[in-house]
Amino acid sequence: MLPSQPLLHAAVFALTVLQALASDTFIAAVYEHAVILPDVTDDPVSPSDALALMNKNMDVLEGAIKEAAQQGAHIIVTPEDGIYGWRFTRESIYPYLEDIPDPAVNWIPCTDPTRFAPAPVQERLSCMARNNSIYVVANIGDKKPCNSSDPSCPSDGRYQYNTDVVFDREGKLVARYHKYNLFMSETQFNYPKEPEAITFETPFGKFGIFTCFDILFREPAVVLVSELQVDTVLFPTAWMNVLPFLTAVEFHSAWAMGMGVNFLAANTHYTNLSMTGSGIYAPDRARTYYYNMKTEDGHLLVAELHSHPRLSPASPPAVSWRSYASSVKRFSPNDHDFGGLIFHDWFTFTELTKPEGNLTVCQKDLCCHLNYKMAGKREDEVYVLGAFDGLHVVEGQYYLQICTLLKCKSTDPNTCGQPVETAQTKFEMFSLSGTFGTNYVFPEVLYSGVQLAPGEFEVLNDGRLISKTRPTKPIVTVTLFGRWYEKD
Repeated sequence: MLPSQPLLHAAVFALTVLQALASDTFIAAVYEHAVILPDVTDDPVSPSDALALMNKNMDVLEGAIKEAAQQGAHIIVTPEDGIYGWRFTRESIYPYLEDIPDPAVNWIPCTDPTRFAPAPVQERLSCMARNNSIYVVANIGDKKPCNSSDPSCPSDGRYQYNTDVVFDREGKLVARYHKYNLFMSETQFNYPKEPEAITFETPFGKFGIFTCFDILFREPAVVLVSELQVDTVLFPTAWMNVLPFLTAVEFHSAWAMGMGVNFLAANTHYTNLSMTGSGIYAPDRARTYYYNMKTEDGHLLVAELHSHPRLSPASPPAVSWRSYASSVKRFSPNDHDFGGLIFHDWFTFTELTKPEGNLTVCQKDLCCHLNYKMAGKREDEVYVLGAFDGLHVVEGQYYLQICTLLKCKSTDPNTCGQPVETAQTKFEMFSLSGTFGTNYVFPEVLYSGVQLAPGEFEVLNDGRLISKTRPTKPIVTVTLFGRWYEKD
């Protein structure tokens, strides 16, 4: 017997409500992959040898994708360089590249593999997505022919791009992104003539995508979040950790908090180049993360996120980053101010000489204020408050404003700013703020052993980064990392 119209309408309404509720959250996965690398050579290998290596890596990725799907994941991100590695010249990478079409062609490589042949890598990725009913994000290489009528065409007659691809649950190609901000060693690739802002819609939110070094620049990173209002950013990366501020887990977690979006960061795993650190980050805290410099294993992370984090009750309030610090009286220069380098940037430091107190240190227009109390001041560890306001000029040029509380490598002030992973000093509390000229400030707290502090600190809407509870582990750094895009 057919249901009555009222019952049918009620059933449809109930289904619609359930679908709406189901899309309020989603399960995300990232996989940190220990990439199987090719032999180093300047000579191109055969296409069959290139595909054989890529299939070895895709065998591993397929296992991770299946496991993620079994755990209920809706989407999985895999790393930059995760299918063929990075040991290439422009010539030697060519056999690994495929022609990746614009997603507007409406193509499912798994069911129509010869439409843009040859495309065995895209076909296999598409089938992984389709067979496991999961969105798959991967990083591969795109090649596009060009000719002399194009004044920018390389002498070998082709463009080569570091490229992210996204396949939906049916295996359809739904996104293609060409990396715009190439790292200094990526001479095998070209950058696109114009930066791309790539987004796509899903039943669980609006997504954007970019790659590794892109995160430090306005285009495409800020455009996706501030102008296009994506909910979640997908981030394949091959990130080489640089303490004290640019270790993958601390900076990526801070970026998600500062930008107010979900952030799915999948790193390659290669400890010889300090590559590790993947995570699933929400605006309020890291949901899960992985950092391992001891072994060469891959690792799968899975966590639940809000589909629309700006609408979540846990979403942090808007922050006026200079509000509190601008109200603090600017003190005369400290007697103990001194200079020191952090990753080639000249900071102004002042030492924390007492177990508790209030300190201010200034450089140019940036004044950093710290209120702190140590659980006990140790004679064998030195901490400083530092400020940097200026242009960073190594591995790219970009303007920074940074306030930081950090542990020095030794009791010698000349070591302040050098990489430190461990500490013994615990703090009862801290409050850090600065007179920032930028609204893009990323809050970081890093504990001893390169561990994050999810849920143990917060940013107040007047711009103070404060401890919510007594920190549970010794502190390596507490930092407000400001990126002044407007001055670039």
